[in-house]
Amino acid sequence: MKILVQTSFFLFLFFLTTKKSFAQNLKWNNYNLELVNTKSEILNIDGSSVLKLERDLLKSPFDINNIESTVDGPTFAKIIDIEMINGVIELKVLSKIIENSPFPNARGFVGVGFRVDEKNHFDAIYLRPSNGRVDDQLRRNHTVQYFSYPGYTFSRLRREANGVYETYADIGLDEWIDVKIEIQDKKAKLHLNNQQTPTFIVNDMLGTSKSGKVALWVEIGTIAFFKDLKITPAK
Repeated sequence: MKILVQTSFFLFLFFLTTKKSFAQNLKWNNYNLELVNTKSEILNIDGSSVLKLERDLLKSPFDINNIESTVDGPTFAKIIDIEMINGVIELKVLSKIIENSPFPNARGFVGVGFRVDEKNHFDAIYLRPSNGRVDDQLRRNHTVQYFSYPGYTFSRLRREANGVYETYADIGLDEWIDVKIEIQDKKAKLHLNNQQTPTFIVNDMLGTSKSGKVALWVEIGTIAFFKDLKITPAK
């Protein structure tokens, strides 16, 4: 009887461990995702399959006294099916700020990483929707952001190339935003809400990885939602 009880206990522990490890991967629409420092849920909203994503603060702690070293990192759902050098990424995003956010200056950070390599080094473009319609023009100018991990956080780029890697856009929280990113070698163009003219152009991306995965990215104090994802690698 004692052996049976011990065996059942260890099987129970194995089940819990296995279930936890499997929870790091999920299927969303036709994509297989690997969760990196995030927690996720798939929702049905108005007939659409929507991925809900938050930063996991247990796996990726945030230090409000050391912001630069604890933001702009690999906090994303990585799409493991597709390897891409150049191409087009299209999707809709929406973000909300978490109630009682651990970061009072959370802006609804939501974006897309690309050329994510095996070490989770990557380039990214993200949005700060709460900046888009405030009366403070300087804050408006920080609505769209490029960064590259590791090494090139928003704050470093702001110090060393102020205004080059971020810009203004007319967007807001709690609304679906159409995002289209065109990637070609060192250049990336961001189109928002089906505008023909790019909202934002990065002429010299700083990442070292030449190819990699696409990732859906979220940052501190934000609940991010994604739908209608389409990835078209260049031929």
